[in-house]
Amino acid sequence: MSWLGHLDLQYSLDGRRTVALDRHHGPLRVLQRLYPEGEAICHHVLVHPPGGIVGGDVLEINAELASGTHALITTPGATRYYRSAGQPAVQQVQARLEADARLEWLPMETIAYRQCLAENRLRFDLAPGAEMIGWDLLALGLPAANDHWDRGRYTQRLELPDVWLEQAVIDAEDQRLLDSPVGWAGHKVLGTMWFTAGTALPNQQRTELLDRARATIGASTLAGLAGATAPHARTVVLRVLADRVEPAMQLLVAIRNAWRATAWQLEPQTPRIWRT
Repeated sequence: MSWLGHLDLQYSLDGRRTVALDRHHGPLRVLQRLYPEGEAICHHVLVHPPGGIVGGDVLEINAELASGTHALITTPGATRYYRSAGQPAVQQVQARLEADARLEWLPMETIAYRQCLAENRLRFDLAPGAEMIGWDLLALGLPAANDHWDRGRYTQRLELPDVWLEQAVIDAEDQRLLDSPVGWAGHKVLGTMWFTAGTALPNQQRTELLDRARATIGASTLAGLAGATAPHARTVVLRVLADRVEPAMQLLVAIRNAWRATAWQLEPQTPRIWRT
């Protein structure tokens, strides 16, 4: 049996407070609204009780952020794509930010298991004045458990309309991609992170975001495997390769904290679920 899950998140302002209304169908839930930083920022934790996505499953997450709201969305653990008998397993995320809204899309890692057929689609629409920090961290197999990703396919589509479109197919048999020094170079973890806005970033701010990211990379153990660039006037993008999830996630968290301080003058504030 396949799971079909749908979750709608609607964020609005009640005075200065970001409030959220959620509606779900199937195996997708959110924990209660949390405000560890005060009423202006709503923390939400997405929960998928089955614990993994298999062939035929379709999970859809839609988020609408009204003007002036700030939402942080994360997960309690990894998203797992398990072995498929032939049908793809699909997760689709769409978010729309109105003017001056802020979104932090910070899920834990995604794990592609052997023989998975996975599709991960992300789209973020930002109105003028809106800003977001987001990341995506993909691990191929479980190398620490000697469970190698030697069969399977993972399709990734990441879209910031009119700014950036990435559409990639990662096939376990594509050794030129996975082993080449101009590809994954034998590593099993790929992280992508971005700061984007609905209008062009001021030159000074874009430079500061790049400088903070590059300084953080330079001080990390992954200094030779990560880099940051600005492919568009509205976006700064970071890439990192690693052999394990933990050092890559540590780097993403550190850069998220630096970008938060630079762009929004906010303290780091780590979601409590990450420490449980």
